[in-house]
Amino acid sequence: MRLLLATCCIAIFTLSLRAAEPIKIGEFASLTGKQASFGQTNHRGAVFAVEEINAAGGIFGRPLELITADTRSLPGEAATVVKKLIARDKVTAIVGETGSAAALEAAPLCQAAGVPMITATATNPRVTEQGSYIFRACFIDPFQGTVLAQFAHHTLHARRVAVLVAAGNAYSVGLAQYFKINFTALGGQIIAEQKYAEGDKDFRAQLTAIKALQPDAIFASGDYVESALSCAQARQLGITAPFLGGDTWDSPALIAIGGSAVDGSYFSAHFSPEAKELAVQHFVHRFRARWGELPDTGSSLGYDAVSVLADALRRAHSTEGAKIRDALAATHNFPGVTGRITMDAHRNASKAAVIFTIKAGQFVYLETIAP
Repeated sequence: MRLLLATCCIAIFTLSLRAAEPIKIGEFASLTGKQASFGQTNHRGAVFAVEEINAAGGIFGRPLELITADTRSLPGEAATVVKKLIARDKVTAIVGETGSAAALEAAPLCQAAGVPMITATATNPRVTEQGSYIFRACFIDPFQGTVLAQFAHHTLHARRVAVLVAAGNAYSVGLAQYFKINFTALGGQIIAEQKYAEGDKDFRAQLTAIKALQPDAIFASGDYVESALSCAQARQLGITAPFLGGDTWDSPALIAIGGSAVDGSYFSAHFSPEAKELAVQHFVHRFRARWGELPDTGSSLGYDAVSVLADALRRAHSTEGAKIRDALAATHNFPGVTGRITMDAHRNASKAAVIFTIKAGQFVYLETIAP
């Protein structure tokens, strides 16, 4: 009899949750196009967070509904889809985008509409400078550039570094700038800075010029596609210097495109599935059971972005934009799977970075560096 009553209660609760008006959360991500690999992992993390939140009862008895729009990795598309999420879908808040350029398109629109936006992986500091409604769940490029410069100088003992930059890409240009500032401050020398247009596939001219200078290392601040192709072409030209990259390298597509040429490279990231914390390992187990793969930077930060937003909704106990904004700003020591998250005065998450190397086609965790 008790079992029957308990089953009935669960059924009534489930029906009640389904019947309740959902809280609409917009998501915009590059699900197709050049940056699809990173966008898709971001999306899987966001979906997984929503599924777990709803399975636990939703937010004050209401389920979350994730309304996702594909930016197709195209300039201008982020602004188009975010306008629709705000005006047509009437979303309460927005999660996205994977890239800084797309996030910069959307942030002013969210700010003007009073719709809170939290980006999972856009690291350019200008994103949150767009206004008080704009937040992020990841660290920012000034910190990432510092970490990579210190690693190049102290761990790799590099003193002469060449830089390869995607001109016009806010992320690539910004990260390269912070790396250069910090590396030269440590006494290192930037012996060359070669640029290419975003979307290029042939980097032999830039790499030939770099080869003649015999650098100790090459810092490639572009995304995983361009960086993987650069590594492959560098090895074909006989360049043996190690490559370093930023968090956009944390994608299986880097290895799929670059093959053995990316072995011996290094990059910074936000998350390691090898972390020993119990909460992280529980997350890894649940995520792998759901998706059949290990979580990476994109999926773990997608999960954290939705989780931080859900926590703010609970504390605000409201779907009003201003109240959610205030609750997000007050986020302190939130236990994310990518680390404890505290929003600073500029609405950026203060948290650690991890360094990976690539060996035999596998990402291998090296160390964690705190802010």
